Amino acid sequence: MRPLKQLIRFGWEQALSCLFPVVIFTSLALTQFVPLPFLPRYDWLLLICLFMQWWMVRTGLETWDELKVITVFHLIGLALELFKVHMGSWSYPEEGYFKLYGVPLYSGFMYASVASYLCQAWRRLKVELVNWPPFFVVVSLAAAIYLNFFTHHYWMDIRWGLSALVIILFWQSRVTYEVNETRYRMPIALAFVLIGFFIWIAENIATFFGAWEYPNQAEVWSLVHLGKVSSWLLLVIVSFLIVATLKQVKGKRHPT
Repeated sequence: MRPLKQLIRFGWEQALSCLFPVVIFTSLALTQFVPLPFLPRYDWLLLICLFMQWWMVRTGLETWDELKVITVFHLIGLALELFKVHMGSWSYPEEGYFKLYGVPLYSGFMYASVASYLCQAWRRLKVELVNWPPFFVVVSLAAAIYLNFFTHHYWMDIRWGLSALVIILFWQSRVTYEVNETRYRMPIALAFVLIGFFIWIAENIATFFGAWEYPNQAEVWSLVHLGKVSSWLLLVIVSFLIVATLKQVKGKRHPT
């Protein structure tokens, strides 16, 4: 019975941590089939995301520190969206008043929702890092992974080399978390893969409901290529490394 109880508790904490992404996907589904008046769909999605963000902070589900981290991710994601849409990697075919160079402003919240999940799961499960690489190494690796999303359009794609470097650098790293006052541990590489895979599943749901569109989905929706898992895996790694670094910096400034 105890393993089942622990699993249910763990699932509940994960569900609470996923609240922002769930609202986004639910809104994508509803606005796809239920037309809303006065504003285009993309603009309604922006208003829903803004309201959800305000409500989570207002009710205490999200802290002000977490809001700062999420805002950083919103800007990072929006910058990536502007570049990728410009390069034709994907598109947002619907109309919207709040679009910047073809990118609806709600799109940044999809990246912010990943950060929201990481921050909340970190707090709820009391995550700690074991054998974490030095600060400079982590920051340099995160920057290299993020920049490769841009530079591979003009130079070689080094994602697999970066992935191998992640395995080497984090081979002995572990993440520990707490469920009902019992601590568990997991290899950090496994945590990366699991989160990246589930985001790939979420991406299929998002494209099905028209959140954005890949070139091969212009005529009819099709499953997102499994190779995209590598892209999401690297994006998750960047997200995790940024959150982990900020948590460590805050921990040093405000030790418990």
